[in-house]
Amino acid sequence: MNVILMGPPGSGKGTQAASLAEKLGVSAVSSGDLFRDHQRRNTELGQLARSYMERGVYVPDDVTIGMIMEWINDPDHSSGFVLDGFPRTQAQAQALDDALEDRGGIDHVVLISVSDDELVRRLGGRLTCDGCQIPYNLNTSPPLVIGKCDDDDCDGTLYQREDDKAEVVARRIEVYNQETQPILDYYREAGILSDVDGEQSVGSVGDALQSAVNA
Repeated sequence: MNVILMGPPGSGKGTQAASLAEKLGVSAVSSGDLFRDHQRRNTELGQLARSYMERGVYVPDDVTIGMIMEWINDPDHSSGFVLDGFPRTQAQAQALDDALEDRGGIDHVVLISVSDDELVRRLGGRLTCDGCQIPYNLNTSPPLVIGKCDDDDCDGTLYQREDDKAEVVARRIEVYNQETQPILDYYREAGILSDVDGEQSVGSVGDALQSAVNA
């Protein structure tokens, strides 16, 4: 089962991708997770990705595709996957189709739809632990102590990522609206795209995703 989960930044793709992948018995990964992993290891691809992410613009296709294809081709992911946040351009979608030509292609694409106003509210309150990388949100899942990780074994400090700051958030949403729409049209025309209301409760969104994939 090969599934793509799409939606704007702040739509909850990460949470839902992990849950959906567990239900399907496959692996999940986001392009953002791969970018940050390469940055932590200070690879050449990681350095390139950082320079773009801090400005709130997409990383060039060749960099993104290189990271994603390396992950997909890992034997541990041969049973299928849930991709979170990829593809984001027509070139990426075509490259993915070409790579999966002998592996059954993409089975389902599900879009989590959220209004721009709700996205700004969600992203503006997002914080990340500098130790264990657990995400928090001041609006929906605040820490027990402001600025501190809840995990007693971690005791990390919470910070706001550069790409979650207000001016960058606005730019990320603008870029998403401009550049991602053609990809949604691409998959809608292929007859494999479903839409899910992302402003429901987390559980309701998860149930709707499961129903869309089963359909």
